[in-house]
Amino acid sequence: MYCRRLAGLLVLDPNGDQVGRVHDIIVTLRLGHEPPRVLGLAVEVQRRPIFVPIGRVTGVESGAVVLSSARLSWRRFQQRPNETRVLGELLDRRATLLSSGTEVTVVDAAIEPIRGGDWVLDQVAVRTGRGRRGEVRTVAWDEVTGLSLAEGGQGAANLLAAFEKLRPADLATLLHDLSDKRRAEVAAALDDERLADVLEELPEDEQVELLGGLAEERAADVLEAMGPDDAADLLGELPAEDAERLLRLMEPDEAADVRRLLRYADDTAGGIMTSEPVVLAPNATVAEALARIREPELSPALAAQVYVVRPPYETPTGRYLGLAHFQRLLREPPSTLVGGVIDVDMASLRPETPLAEVTRLLASYNLVAAPVLDRGGRLVGVVTVDDVLDHLLPADWRERQLESDVDTHTTPGLFAPPPGGGEPGSLGGVGASPPAVS
Repeated sequence: MYCRRLAGLLVLDPNGDQVGRVHDIIVTLRLGHEPPRVLGLAVEVQRRPIFVPIGRVTGVESGAVVLSSARLSWRRFQQRPNETRVLGELLDRRATLLSSGTEVTVVDAAIEPIRGGDWVLDQVAVRTGRGRRGEVRTVAWDEVTGLSLAEGGQGAANLLAAFEKLRPADLATLLHDLSDKRRAEVAAALDDERLADVLEELPEDEQVELLGGLAEERAADVLEAMGPDDAADLLGELPAEDAERLLRLMEPDEAADVRRLLRYADDTAGGIMTSEPVVLAPNATVAEALARIREPELSPALAAQVYVVRPPYETPTGRYLGLAHFQRLLREPPSTLVGGVIDVDMASLRPETPLAEVTRLLASYNLVAAPVLDRGGRLVGVVTVDDVLDHLLPADWRERQLESDVDTHTTPGLFAPPPGGGEPGSLGGVGASPPAVS
């Protein structure tokens, strides 16, 4: 998609309702000739820009950008130090063709999705000469020079570019080994989504330290980008008045999810569940369900199954009907309704179910996730196996892991695949159907 053609396009939510219009495309430049990674769109809503992560964009249909979710942050977009506006800053830049040394002017840029759910800016349209009559041609990003980050300098953007491909857990290890000043600089330069991912991998005391170093509105934005369960855990470590102040700065819908989780004890299903599972209506099709679980921001455990309910479709939902495993979805025709393929015998948990009982249920039936229902039979959340592991391991396991990584001077996952050769987070045994349990 060419960026100039995106400018001014309508942005629609999944229901076809208008959100706003595309104001700009936000990318992060990288070292050398690596194409910039697309972070998202600046969308103008009632004369102010908000940020929409690129992972929420499903494509362009009938001259409009269509989103996969209506849950957005409505705060005014503020550009971070490592971010670049394509329309506002890249267009009209002077560059040089590597093949001939000819100076050119950037007149457009193209973005496209790549494997793994990321998007990159991989082509630029350039004009030779300085007038409007020069020849316009399209070249790959690595065929021009003068647009990428400079190799030298101490800016945090260069450090982040050098380690951009690290997994959040590995970037957390890097931050752990930096000075307090440098760690704060890197945190300030990270975009909200990336910083949220990294915070979830840090020990609680370092989470509190980094969050405390941010302006309160920025801290609220980062909390919104975290999973509600992780945000609740972090806010639970803050003084009550600080936590309440940040909750008031968050979007009401996001804050409501976190407040509900804060009501439950840490060692119960309610205290460790996430309130953002994949929820569908019974008349949704298998094709729609598969499209939802392909969304890149979903963890493997959350993508393993979809939950079918009566309206409303945000937790706490209407009456819970059952769930459909992704393996079952793969075996059905795309036009089949999910209401006809759900498992109604899957065990469910109550919010007050103790952690020990949650663990036994997941282990007994080889499950990666289990629904949590309130006394009215409404879906209030889902407990995933990674949530359980976080609470079963010793309280200081993250500190031990970080110290181990630093002592050996290695960055896990940078040069080698995970042990065992499997995909990170993959587990077998999905699809068992235990008897109903309350």
